[in-house]
Parts: sequence; C-alpha cells; structure tokens
Amino acid sequence: MDKDSEEDFVLFLIFVPQGGTRSMVEIDGSYLEGGGQILRTAAALSAVTKQPCHILNIRKCREKPGLSPQHLLGLQALAQLCYGRLEGDILGSQEIKFYPGASYRDKIIIDIPTAGSITLILQTLIPLALLISSPVKIVFNGGATDTFFSPTLDYCQGVFLKILEKMGIKAEVNVLKRGYYPEGGAKVETTIFPAKLKPLRLTERGKLNKILALSGASEFLKDKKLAERQLAGVREILGKLKLPAEEKVEYYHTQCPGSQICLAAVFEHTIIGTDGLGRLDKRAEDVGQEAALELLQEQKNQGCLDKHLADQILPYLALAPGKSQVAVSEITNHAKTNIWVIEKFLKGEFGIKDNLVIWEPSRLN
Repeated sequence: MDKDSEEDFVLFLIFVPQGGTRSMVEIDGSYLEGGGQILRTAAALSAVTKQPCHILNIRKCREKPGLSPQHLLGLQALAQLCYGRLEGDILGSQEIKFYPGASYRDKIIIDIPTAGSITLILQTLIPLALLISSPVKIVFNGGATDTFFSPTLDYCQGVFLKILEKMGIKAEVNVLKRGYYPEGGAKVETTIFPAKLKPLRLTERGKLNKILALSGASEFLKDKKLAERQLAGVREILGKLKLPAEEKVEYYHTQCPGSQICLAAVFEHTIIGTDGLGRLDKRAEDVGQEAALELLQEQKNQGCLDKHLADQILPYLALAPGKSQVAVSEITNHAKTNIWVIEKFLKGEFGIKDNLVIWEPSRLN
C-alpha cells in the first residue's frame, strides 16, 4: 500500500443507508458457502454503514483456510480508503475485526506482489467508493486481471459493470497491462464515480441482439494462435445456431503465458455472460466450447442475470432505495450466503420466489 500523500483528500459520504447502531456485527465466515465472498461483502457493508464487524472462521473449510494475499490486500485497501482500523490482518488469519473510519480518500494504490485477483479486490471496494462525494481512483500495481476462481476482467467490464449502469453506477477501467496466474504483474487503473443508486427491476430479457465473444491471450502464445483456437471452440457450439455474433481477438504483453475468453449475450434489456481461462492441461478449443455450453445453459434458464452475477449484484440491490426485483438463472449457495450477510447490516429482507430475487427495504427506519 502507498503511504499518505499530499494528493490524498478527505471526502464525505453522500448517502449512508439506514442501518443499526455502531455495535459490533458478528459474522461466522464458515456459514453455508463459507468462502471469501462473506469476507468481501461483510467488510464492504461494514464500511458503508460504519458498523464495525468481527469475522471469524474465515474460509475455515477451504484447503488453505484463512486470509490469502488477495483477501488481505482487499481488507487493507478498504481500511486505507476509509481510514479504518484492522485487527488480525495477517496471512492465514481466520479471524479479523474491522473498525471503519468516517473520512475518505479519493485515491489509493494497491501493490499486489502475487497473482491475486484484481476483480475480487474491486468487489470489496466498489460499494463504498461509489458513495463517496468525489470520484475515487484505484490503481493496481501487480496482481492478475484473469485468474482462477474469480471473474475475468472482461466479464467485470462487459457484464457486471454494464448491469450496474442500470442502477446509476459509473466506473471506468483502464487496463495498461494484463496479468495471469502464476506471476500476475498487471497494471490497472479504475475510477469509481459518485452515484445516486436506483432500484433495479429486471424481469424480462427482451429479444437477443447479439453474442459478443472476446478471446485474449499472452503474446507468448501468439504463434500457437491460441486466442483464435478458443474462438473456434465457441463456433463449434454456437455456430450451429446461427446467432448474430461479434468476435474479437487480442494478444497482450504479459509476464507469463495465459489466456481467457468471455462471452456475453446482449439482450434488449440485459446482458448475461460466461468466461473461462486457459490451462496447460486443456486444449484451447475446449476452453471455448465450455464457455459456449455454459452460455447456452444460462440462456435456457431464462434468467435476466447469470448465476455468477446473481450473487454479485445483491449488495447493490440492498443499498439502493426502494424495492428491487431481478430474475436470475439460478439461486446458488453463493447467493444465499450473500443474502445472509447483507441482512446482518442493512434493514430489509430478501425474498426468493422461483428464480425471482426481491429486496424489500424495511419500513421501520
């Protein structure tokens, strides 16, 4: 992390949700899905509501329990953003306490010496950053734009942030350098703008306009035409359906080999997406095929949000004033876990009816 500089300014929230007292919120990190999402959501909402939180049993049932580098860096970045205080913020720790501050920076720099996921760290920071009264710039030095067990940066930009735009949220992502597992080495600059959140009502997809397919890889793999071969795998699945498609191939200067693919089905009212990563033990064509098959399954499920976005969108539904309702392709354990965490911090209640997720804010504020 960078130290305080003369360029850092103290800012103030334009909106603080109605929620509870400043008593410590206790969160069992082993609940249901029991992964890092509990940590990210709890810490983010702790900062937004100014309620300190105590999270224990962090990733207790994982192969390597406790805080990994990306979890630790996300927490420390959040504390830096709001002048907060952390206890237990060391690698492998299964228990932390977070005391959010009441003033805010408009710029933070995050140095990631590993291939930690940039998109997962952003999930920790965006809820607070968009409620600060001036644009917040987040600079990542190092880390991975595309790594395992996290959304690719293309999915983040082309699906996640596009849906957030419907809620009045604006964010810009400038990718100066890609980073893959295991070396990372990315360089990304993100700006989150102040937002007046709007409820989201998304229950009809409308007609399908097109399929976007972005296939990217390191320059190390250009001679093997790896990005083109990933797209060839997509065509083997989707080409038979004769859907309107736009394809893009990109190669990047990176510190180590790697590849990714992102598919997005752009409907009249929404976007659903899938993504995938290249592996040493998997043919490039298979990477594309798997992403395409998953996209077909998402389309068949008739949701307006794919199963991954279904849990990522939940904190924003709860932070927006008024009632929100969205049709999702699947209610996953990730989504159920996120609902449980959110209701610990914010006054309101989620309801689930078939594939419809409804947020009702409390009338007793």
